[in-house]
Amino acid sequence: MNTKSILLFLGLLLSIPMLYTPAQAERIRDLATVQGVRSNSLMGYGLVVGLDGTGDQTMQAPFTGQSLNNMLSQLGITVPAGTNMQLKNIAAVMVTAELPPFARSGDKIDIVVSSLGNAKSLRGGTLLMTPLKGADNQIYAMAQGNVLISGAGAQAGGGRISGGATVEREVPNDFATQNTLRLQLNESDFSLAQQISDEINRRYSGGAAIPEDARTVRLFAPPDGPSRVRFLANIQDIPLRVGIQDAKVIVNSRTGAVVMNRHVSLDACAVAYGSLTVEVTQNNVVSQPDTPLGGGQTVVVPQTDISVRDRGGSLQSVRSSTDLNAVIRALNTLGATPNELMSILQSMKNAGCLRAKLEVE
Repeated sequence: MNTKSILLFLGLLLSIPMLYTPAQAERIRDLATVQGVRSNSLMGYGLVVGLDGTGDQTMQAPFTGQSLNNMLSQLGITVPAGTNMQLKNIAAVMVTAELPPFARSGDKIDIVVSSLGNAKSLRGGTLLMTPLKGADNQIYAMAQGNVLISGAGAQAGGGRISGGATVEREVPNDFATQNTLRLQLNESDFSLAQQISDEINRRYSGGAAIPEDARTVRLFAPPDGPSRVRFLANIQDIPLRVGIQDAKVIVNSRTGAVVMNRHVSLDACAVAYGSLTVEVTQNNVVSQPDTPLGGGQTVVVPQTDISVRDRGGSLQSVRSSTDLNAVIRALNTLGATPNELMSILQSMKNAGCLRAKLEVE
């Protein structure tokens, strides 16, 4: 693990104590979305022209020449059969975009242009008129414009065009005529769905909300469109006191960075992976308070020992309260790689001693 990853991880550890709040205020708009109000993916195939010798090599990418012939024929230009055009200033590209919800005809949207052949760069190129289709194979937008190259895209054969597509067709929706709407929670949680429903019903009498399951809350909206918009706007701004969520540990398998959303505890376990060994032991220690007048009550205090050692004999021993932070800190000190860290955490999860959800990216 490099120095940058270790510093990032240590910064995350320092920020974890700030997460120990029993509850925090959130708005419903931060916890749920309106079902059906979403963007739609668009895709199209086109040509970029005007490149300075960095385009496709047509012998190795024959579809670029075929596309050029088709375009010229549509413009009334006939290319003699068998003509082998060796052009280096054109490139075949795929164009992608996201059509936002409630987009209207004439709206401008951003597009991403990616080389399909072996073009070295799209810098200085111009995308010719390209139809963008949805999943239903219908044309929803037309793209065209100068490709903007920045950063790694200059060498990766990609670029963007801000406002490079014009919406030609609107996505049909029944929002204006639908009396029953649904809120879709970002994460499945029965208690949160019930809490959202209860809070909405406190603001609107007559049972305006009903939780259907752990992910969905049904809303009974007003019949007319303007009132429905105001109804949703008010509901999305309702604040909630959200309790502590489920513990989660996210590990980046490439950098070794670890993110925890709260304190994560461990049960007794022992994991051996390669040259590393992690052992978590729990013992009960009898404590007899020593008071001047006597009569102190004997108590049993749980004590946890965490030891991490490598094959070379290096040992990191920590006495803590079953804290995952201590294990990861010790592994970093011994120079554990991201793969070793990920495998050890996965083994702990499989053994049932890691009390958190583990996600590997």
